[in-house]
Amino acid sequence: MTTLRQGSTGPDVVLLQDALRAHGHDPGNSDGSFGPGTLAAVIAFQSSQGMVADGVVGPNTAGALGLTDQPPAVTSIPGVTVDAVCKMFPATPRGNIERHLPAVLDGLVDASLADRPMVLMALATIRAEVECFLPISEGQSRFNTSPGGQPFDLYDNRLGNGPGEGATFRGRGFVQLTGKSNYQVHGQRIGQDLVSNPDLANDGVIASKLLASFLKANQAAIQKALAVDDLKTARKLVNGGSNGLDRFEDAYRIGQTVIPDAKSAVTG
Repeated sequence: MTTLRQGSTGPDVVLLQDALRAHGHDPGNSDGSFGPGTLAAVIAFQSSQGMVADGVVGPNTAGALGLTDQPPAVTSIPGVTVDAVCKMFPATPRGNIERHLPAVLDGLVDASLADRPMVLMALATIRAEVECFLPISEGQSRFNTSPGGQPFDLYDNRLGNGPGEGATFRGRGFVQLTGKSNYQVHGQRIGQDLVSNPDLANDGVIASKLLASFLKANQAAIQKALAVDDLKTARKLVNGGSNGLDRFEDAYRIGQTVIPDAKSAVTG
C-alpha cells in the first residue's frame, strides 16, 4: 500500500476507512476519498497507538491497522519473546512489538550484542527513546527549539550540523539518532547513505541496525556500567544525559525478571 494522506482517493482509501472503523475510529462513509473525516479518524487512531499523530498513513500506521502483512513474531534470540517484551513495555500496543521486535533482535545478533545485558540495554533504550516501539522522528520541543526560533534550531552548528541543518538531522529511529555526523558514521557502518536520505533511519530494519551500531560503538563502556548495575551511566552513554532514565530503569529491571540469559541461545 502506498502512503495515503488527505486528498488521496481510490480503493486503498476504502480499505483504510473500513480498517479505521473496525478499530473504533469512524471516518464517515467508506467512499474512497481521504477527506476531513478520514483525517480526523487517522489522527485519533495514531494518538491511541502512541504514534506521531500527523494524519499520514505510512508503513507504521498501515501496519498497525492491519493493512499490510505483519512479519511472524519469531525472534532470533529464544527467550526474548513478544510476551516477555510486552511486560517491559506495559503501555505499548502489542502489535508494534510484534512488528518490530524480530528486526531489532536480528540487528543485535548481527552485531554480536546478543548477551542478556546488551539485549536488555537495547530494549530499555527503545522504551526510553520511543516507548511506542516504532521508529519515528523526534518531535519539536523546548529541548531542540529556541523560543520563537526555527524548528530544531538548537541542533544547528552542533553534532556535525551546519547552519539550518538541525531539522534535517533531528532524532530518528529507535535510538533517536541525532546530528549529521552520527548519520554519516552509522550510515556508513550499516551500508546506507543516511546523509542524502535521513528518513531511511525510520525504516524498521534500518532503525534496528542503527540501534545496534550505536550500542556497538559504545559497547565496552556500556558493559562496564552494566556490570556494576550502574544504569544511570549506561543510559548517559546513549542519551548524553538522563532523559527517559525512569523508563529505561523500569524496562531494564522488568527485563531482568522475564528474559533469560541469552549467551548461548543465539541461533543461525
